[in-house]
Amino acid sequence: MLCRIWSIWMDSGQSHESVKGACYSCELFSGWSPAQAIQSPSSPWIEITRGIVITNASSRKAELQQDFGTDPVEMRDTDHYQKEYVHRFVDKWDELINWDARYASEGDFFIRLLKERGAKRILDVAAGIGFHSVRLVEAGFEVCSVDGSAEMLAKAFDNGRRRGHILRTIQADWRWLNRDVHASYDAVICLGNSFTHLFSESDRRKALAEFYAVLKHDGCLILDQRNYDAMLDNEFSTQHKFYYCGKQVSAEPEHMDEGLARFRYTFPDDSVYHLNMFPLRRDYTRRLMQEVGFQKISTYADFEEDTRQDDPDFFIHVAEKKYLASEDDTLNVSETTNLDKETV
Repeated sequence: MLCRIWSIWMDSGQSHESVKGACYSCELFSGWSPAQAIQSPSSPWIEITRGIVITNASSRKAELQQDFGTDPVEMRDTDHYQKEYVHRFVDKWDELINWDARYASEGDFFIRLLKERGAKRILDVAAGIGFHSVRLVEAGFEVCSVDGSAEMLAKAFDNGRRRGHILRTIQADWRWLNRDVHASYDAVICLGNSFTHLFSESDRRKALAEFYAVLKHDGCLILDQRNYDAMLDNEFSTQHKFYYCGKQVSAEPEHMDEGLARFRYTFPDDSVYHLNMFPLRRDYTRRLMQEVGFQKISTYADFEEDTRQDDPDFFIHVAEKKYLASEDDTLNVSETTNLDKETV
């Protein structure tokens, strides 16, 4: 997937340097102006229509259609998510989110969490269409927007530009986040049920370790997930009250088992798309965070403190990196270690 931020620049009127500064991950055309990229016979850009890069008919077709193979429920591959976020699906994501309704439902929840912890520099590792990146920029935070999908990053950049902001974007895989992100941050946010795109436990552990590493010593990770416990143990139910506020869009599971949550998204024009995700259980996610090194983890249910009394649509975990030394724990570990050595 070629960098679409160049194509957005073609219609934006922004300077070349402003876009070059916004797209840190674009190496394919490093040192090229858009005009050179278009005119050079060696350039892979063949045609630009409304700012969209088209390399050939087959790649354009692949860009517009999802492909889950002959048996969609068997597609349980972390790397497949990029093929799921095709252009037409991404272009409809604003309908699913409904920015104004989501602003109203979230209020200042995330802004308050971050300010309470003194956070100023935020790494949005699941930027998607840019909703939270733009929201936090407008609240005065310094934000860097990361996503593994070039389609999503392009949409985020365009949404930011439409609202008067030039988002700083990096296309990166969470499993190698620190290879592409060369700075430390006060907070990492991973929102929009994005962490469920990781299908293997080793991928999940590696991603959490990368999040931990990019944080400053007293930083925090804010990660959300659907309430898959309720879906696996009971029947699915949601009013789209908080996260997915598009009233004319339905998002519901088509298949559920302990290893796959396949969701079907139906839009007002009767178009249908799917996402395959791993159904994370609440306590499992918290345990992984602790095992990676986060000591204090607070969990909220639909923006309220999690009392475990009701079945919320979403859980939000706030994991603190700040080290909390415990003399008792240190003593127990030391005694056990010494005892083992003496036994050996």
